Amino acid sequence: MSDTEYIVEMKHVTKRFPNIVANDDVSIQVRKGEIYALLGENGAGKSTLMSMLFGMYQPDEGEIWVRGKKENIVSPSYATELNIGMVHQHFKLVSNYTIAENIILGMEPVRKVLGCIPVVDIKKANREISALSEKYGLQVVPTDVISDIGVSVQQRVEILKMLYREAEILIFDEPTAVLTPQEIGSLLEIIRTLRDGGKTIILITHKLEEIKQVADRCAILRRGRLIGVYDVAATSTKKMANLMVGREVSFDTEKPPAHFGKVVLQVENLTVRNEDRFEKVKNVSFCIHAGEIFAIAGVAGNGQVELADAVAGLVRPSSGRILLGGRDITEETVRGRAEAGLAYIPEDRQNCGLILDFNLKNNEALRKYYRAPFAVRSILQPPEFDSYAEKLIDKYDIRSSQGGDTVVRSMSGGNQQKAIVAREIEQDALLTIFVQPTRGLDIGAIENIRKQIVSERNKGKAIMLISLELDEIMDLADTIAVIYNGEIGKTAPAGELTTNEVGEYMMGVKHHEEA
Repeated sequence: MSDTEYIVEMKHVTKRFPNIVANDDVSIQVRKGEIYALLGENGAGKSTLMSMLFGMYQPDEGEIWVRGKKENIVSPSYATELNIGMVHQHFKLVSNYTIAENIILGMEPVRKVLGCIPVVDIKKANREISALSEKYGLQVVPTDVISDIGVSVQQRVEILKMLYREAEILIFDEPTAVLTPQEIGSLLEIIRTLRDGGKTIILITHKLEEIKQVADRCAILRRGRLIGVYDVAATSTKKMANLMVGREVSFDTEKPPAHFGKVVLQVENLTVRNEDRFEKVKNVSFCIHAGEIFAIAGVAGNGQVELADAVAGLVRPSSGRILLGGRDITEETVRGRAEAGLAYIPEDRQNCGLILDFNLKNNEALRKYYRAPFAVRSILQPPEFDSYAEKLIDKYDIRSSQGGDTVVRSMSGGNQQKAIVAREIEQDALLTIFVQPTRGLDIGAIENIRKQIVSERNKGKAIMLISLELDEIMDLADTIAVIYNGEIGKTAPAGELTTNEVGEYMMGVKHHEEA
């Protein structure tokens, strides 16, 4: 095959950062009109490699060829000139701008007022965005403000930004990490449609099922090196997982029988209203025992996150009581709850779980920094921060370029998640709340975190698990409660419910039967 039959070639590309080689002599070749997946663990170098194709970084060694011509891609704007677009894992949108204003930013259509004064023609932009969204099945309302729309619509905006700039090579960086299962299906259909329309898609992911559904070929990276390129149709998910992680991966979590202890968390008649005074959680009651994984299943937006936030103290309930270890914590502060024995892994890791501009060692000490040994007579002890971070980095396999000194914002989403899980599990709390604990993680990290959840339960800890992944709930739960429209519709031992039954309760089909 001649060079010109490849739309993108990266030849012997190496990229180094302080203390880490992110990409080590990587060569890939992408054909025009294919969906080419980059598969690897969190921190394997997938995003770095594509960031060089998009001009955000420049390679230290190697060459990049586009349409048979060697290119020096010095900036994203030059990549845009080459018709390359990228949807980043964490969206790059201006929250107080409208959808149309975000899409046209830097390429605004202009009209002349009084024949000489240039102004942005926002009406024309709105018409163009409407037409573009209709063409590709990416329905949006151009006048909606970004801060008022959900993540799946924000992702459509990012895709429309690329299409507005006439991108032919579309890079998707972990596009499903923040989507619900229903939204994932819709996005994969959009990606197929784009491919069928002549676009070339490069998909950065670690989700094997998604690769199987849409990708033609798959390049596997491990710790910065290319392991191989495989035909997706001819390669099993198990083989992909083992190549990605470098060892045999188990898809099942070993879980010995539960031994429940005393009640740790008691929630009584809890109601939570949002800012518009709408009831998101409606008169919910349940209890969780020591040594129990109590899982709350539900379709996104049915009140499960508000319920977790209320127990953790991030939102104030309108009515009801919360008792932890027999102590009423309904009016307690977030720190007061932590000291009473509550740990929390939130859904939104960037806004609630981490301080992105702090380094890793400061983030890992956020729960403990004011106590000995981190502070002595109110004076912080930097060596303690260093040693504690190193311990957690090693124990939880947190991959960071500069160890504890790494600024958290620069870490991959999966490693940010590992940092939060490490900090909260190390609290040794009576109750740990896990909200979407494995979202955005690779198969190896998912396996480890699920083992850690079961290990905490085996130590006699109480676990509250909220997940949109029904397989995860069925795999881990001792007790399942299904939430629908803010109400707990069914609570039963996990062994008494089938996946189909839980799914029916989640959709409200069997909501009031036997509840």
